[in-house]
Amino acid sequence: MANYSAALARKLHALRLNDLAATLLESGGPLTFLGAQALYMVAPLFGPLTPENDAMALAQILEDPASTRDLIKSLTEVSQH
Repeated sequence: MANYSAALARKLHALRLNDLAATLLESGGPLTFLGAQALYMVAPLFGPLTPENDAMALAQILEDPASTRDLIKSLTEVSQH
């Protein structure tokens, strides 16, 4: 999960969306858990569009507050480099 989190942070930085993503995650607070549950439900539907493992990995990150904080930290650290 840590590898996916780091890769996601790099990808969002490359798209210049890391600050926006960090802000949304920080302000989302407890809603990130609901986002994770929604991802678990729709991941099979979006299988042809995105790798299902990516959606599941993101859902696992959003479901765990410590992992979400780590992702936010990665997003803000990447933006400072």
